[in-house]
Amino acid sequence: MTRISPGATCGGKVTRLGWIRNVCQGDDNLDDQRLIPETLRAEVLRHLTYTLGKDAPNASIYDWRMALSYAIRDHIVEPWFAATRRTWAEDRKRVYYLSMEFLIGRILEDATVNLGLRDQAQEVMASLGQDFSQIVEDEPDAALGNGGLGRLAACFMESMATVGCPAYGYGIRYEHGLFRQRFQNGQQIEAPEDWLRQTHPWEFARPESAYTIPFKGNVETRDGKPVWVPGETVLASAHDTPVIGWQGKWANTLRLWEALPTQMFDLERFNRGDYAAAAEPEALARTLSRVLYPDDTTYQGKELRLKQEFFLTSAALQDILRRFKNGHSNLRDLPKYVAIQMNDTHPAIAGPELVRLLSDENGLPFEEAMETAQACLGYTNHTLLPEALERWATFTFGAVLPRHMQIVEQIDSWHRRTYSPPHYIGIVKHQEVRMGELAFVMAHKVNGVSALHSDLVKKNLFPELNRLHPGRIINQTNGVTPRRWLKMANRPLADLITETIGDGWEADLDKLRGLEAHVDDAAFRAKFDKSKRANKVALAAWIKDHCGVTVSPDALFDVQVKRIHEYKRQLLNILQTVSHWHAIKQDPTANWVPRVKIFGGKSAPGYAVAKEIIHFINDVATVVNNDPDTKDLLKIVYPENYNVSMAERLIPASDLSEQISTAGKEASGTGNMKFMMNGAPTIGTLDGANVEILQEVGAENFFLFGLTTEEAMKRREDPDQSRKAIEASQPMLDVLQMVAEGRFSPDQKDRYHGLVHRVWHHDYFLVAADFDAYNAAQAKVDAAYADRAAWVRMAAMNTARSGFFSSDRTIRSYMSEIWDIPAAI
Repeated sequence: MTRISPGATCGGKVTRLGWIRNVCQGDDNLDDQRLIPETLRAEVLRHLTYTLGKDAPNASIYDWRMALSYAIRDHIVEPWFAATRRTWAEDRKRVYYLSMEFLIGRILEDATVNLGLRDQAQEVMASLGQDFSQIVEDEPDAALGNGGLGRLAACFMESMATVGCPAYGYGIRYEHGLFRQRFQNGQQIEAPEDWLRQTHPWEFARPESAYTIPFKGNVETRDGKPVWVPGETVLASAHDTPVIGWQGKWANTLRLWEALPTQMFDLERFNRGDYAAAAEPEALARTLSRVLYPDDTTYQGKELRLKQEFFLTSAALQDILRRFKNGHSNLRDLPKYVAIQMNDTHPAIAGPELVRLLSDENGLPFEEAMETAQACLGYTNHTLLPEALERWATFTFGAVLPRHMQIVEQIDSWHRRTYSPPHYIGIVKHQEVRMGELAFVMAHKVNGVSALHSDLVKKNLFPELNRLHPGRIINQTNGVTPRRWLKMANRPLADLITETIGDGWEADLDKLRGLEAHVDDAAFRAKFDKSKRANKVALAAWIKDHCGVTVSPDALFDVQVKRIHEYKRQLLNILQTVSHWHAIKQDPTANWVPRVKIFGGKSAPGYAVAKEIIHFINDVATVVNNDPDTKDLLKIVYPENYNVSMAERLIPASDLSEQISTAGKEASGTGNMKFMMNGAPTIGTLDGANVEILQEVGAENFFLFGLTTEEAMKRREDPDQSRKAIEASQPMLDVLQMVAEGRFSPDQKDRYHGLVHRVWHHDYFLVAADFDAYNAAQAKVDAAYADRAAWVRMAAMNTARSGFFSSDRTIRSYMSEIWDIPAAI
């Protein structure tokens, strides 16, 4: 029997025991294969006893989950160490990915999938009398993000590990994350997330990696040089989570910062009995890493958010420079070894902070510091919405970061002096620091995240800067990892794919094209349909348990899950749903296709309009779901607290993907790619990556509707455009009349008068203008779904043509076009 000793290497991969025996030896010996579950079982029991201090008869599901997690983590540590050692030994360049969000979701099952241990883990836990699926469900969702931005960062981290790109991800270890959403009388209520109430088994505390982060104070001149004298300081303490790639060939590090006080508490005040004042330093620090995106409608909220962004960025840059100095002495060589990617404008303070560290702390002249920083920094733009491109009042910025205010003004002057724009563009303008312009100026490459979006970044968002810096803006269309979003989340379909085209597609998603040869085969379509139905049956049971709503898996599952925002147009969806319900009521005996409308997503706490839309969806659901005339033909479901784990349930079971944002407003989207990969055709506008999805899948497999970006801009020029659209549409008039009459708010007839007024008079996101086209497209969906063979073929073609949307492809493109870094494997 072939055994692989601990620490042995094979093909550049460090192995532990026998779990990759086939990769190394091509050994199919059954006795050798038994080594895996037997060894893993022993490891689980060892951790249960010696790490958790429990014996099997008295162990809870928490204990079993932790024991299994530690056992699986053991298998990650060795390739993680090996990758780190090799990066140091070969003096390789690293990527440093700065993001306020890393929506990593649950780790346990994902790790077993990438290590090739999922089936073994399930077998081992069954032998111990435990249900693997229940253990997986017991793991809290890491509350480290909000939506697409954070999930993209998580996909990128996994893909960088899969393709062998040496990298660190830098974020904040939020104690409570965004918030836990619940509904009270249909309204969103925010409660703290408690994911860290239990021990997080995947991280390693690194108290030796701690950095002082300064705030406030003043800037003095000493020996002719500016010296920042901070008024407050906190410590950033590191927690490392290894990120394992496919087949365990490489692993990178997600380093999250926890804020700690530089002085634990004031003993003198404590001894005087002033306990609250004595704890102020600790309270200040904990506030920084407590909540993602604090409500910034107050000055205190704005200050906290700016502090959070600087806390993350300064800690990361200090860590990067410390690591660089361990092997190199010439800071001008920094770009040869360091690529820093700013994920949106949140870490845009990286530009002036890196200049400060290079010049103030390390003595580089300002212009050399600028040149060095620019060569390291890249900026990913994720939005065309002006309000999402952060702008800080110079008063706030200068009060919190006085030295950086000086440096930003110096950068602004340098840029104006160096490039002589025909008119003043301005990083600092109208008493604001414009973080989008700052990120652009300080980066050597700026990228959009879909072809359409990148074009609009050039033409509409930064036209003057694009003219001054031709070639700086490039496109990098987003992608998602197929390991989590297909291999793990959709086992029935993943198994069918492997049965049909063989292994290897997980790391080469273009191989899915091989499915096209089978879509006209009735036997293949039957298997494809069976895999979808299995997911729908499971989701229907979950909906019954969690939402109390009975839905039929034979109905069309129509899903829109994303952050609640006016431009994403959940309002268009629910208004059309009301129209559909009304049509059924008018003619209940017609040949209607049963539908289940599923919504998911959170509103920002201070976003009143979005919260009103949530309330409206839930009120409509109450009426529709209790209507005896339509209950078998239409249901509306809105589960609370949408997160990654819920997405892993919903997306594989979805029949229709709702991607209906106003054209020109969605940068890319990644949910659209996950739905496509899982065999759900899209109903959508020509917005974001929908454009490329349409190109890949073909118009016959996509339900396109709505105004184009240019048409939308033209439509807004008419101040009466919404009124004209409504008056020309009887279905729209009927819907708004029902809402205005209080049909869905009988306890408060005027509850949605403001909503109706906005649609009539202030419809910037063109809900009324696109309503009839959307309604017509939904009718086409019904007709297509009624033809099962044609629908299943369409769904299978979406999966077959989704290969372009792998995040592996995206990362390889970043590596060659922005980071200038070769793969290590």
